[in-house]
Amino acid sequence: MSAQVSVQFSGREGAPVAVLAGSLGATPAMWDAVLPLLEPHLRVVRYATRGHDAAAGQVPPGPYTVDDLADDLLAALDAVGARRAHLVGLSLGGLTALRVAERDPQRVDRLVVLCTGACFAPPAPWHERAATVRERGTAAVAASVVARWFTPDHLAAHPDERRTWEAMVASVPAEGYAACCEALAAADLRAGLGDVTAPTLAVAGEGDPATPPSALAAIADGVRDGRLLVVKGAAHLACAQRPDVVGPAIVEHLLAGGRA
Repeated sequence: MSAQVSVQFSGREGAPVAVLAGSLGATPAMWDAVLPLLEPHLRVVRYATRGHDAAAGQVPPGPYTVDDLADDLLAALDAVGARRAHLVGLSLGGLTALRVAERDPQRVDRLVVLCTGACFAPPAPWHERAATVRERGTAAVAASVVARWFTPDHLAAHPDERRTWEAMVASVPAEGYAACCEALAAADLRAGLGDVTAPTLAVAGEGDPATPPSALAAIADGVRDGRLLVVKGAAHLACAQRPDVVGPAIVEHLLAGGRA
């Protein structure tokens, strides 16, 4: 069952709909850098990942599964009244979008998955991180998370930006973050990749230590119609570090098949 979803709409009225699903530890603001590139062409729908919206008050009780998160994505799609739409997801959001494309193919036109994997094994580090944030809060992992989101040279050159991203992670409710960690630990979509019929662009950050290009190559090779893009000068949050590459790539792929 889907949780109550906080949805934001932007972009061109009447344009093809693209739902953006975000990373573990991020708010919808993680997409801000690519929005100016997407909005002239698409009706953009962003939503807060389950358990990540501090302003919503009560965090939905766990445990969460990837199917719960997939239901939330479909609830965001329903909020705009679209029976079928493009899906774009990064990391946890990429896993979520991939699950929707696998489980509910009639709802998906074209798919972009960024800096993600079909499986986030081994599970032990995710359970350890969940235990850490339950004990000490998300601020305890914020610095290490952001260190994986961007390349070291980018963080060194933009210390104010680094602090902003760390504050974003620290703002996420601990229980919501922990429950999403456990959903990642349990998810394994590898056996179902061949069921994904939506044309798929898999985007990897060349310097991503969390989901390296090989993880995205496995998705591109496993789905029925996939291709791989490796973005130079990017780590895990490629849409924020290299919007100049990622934004146009998303638009080109989503509009290649016509109107959603």
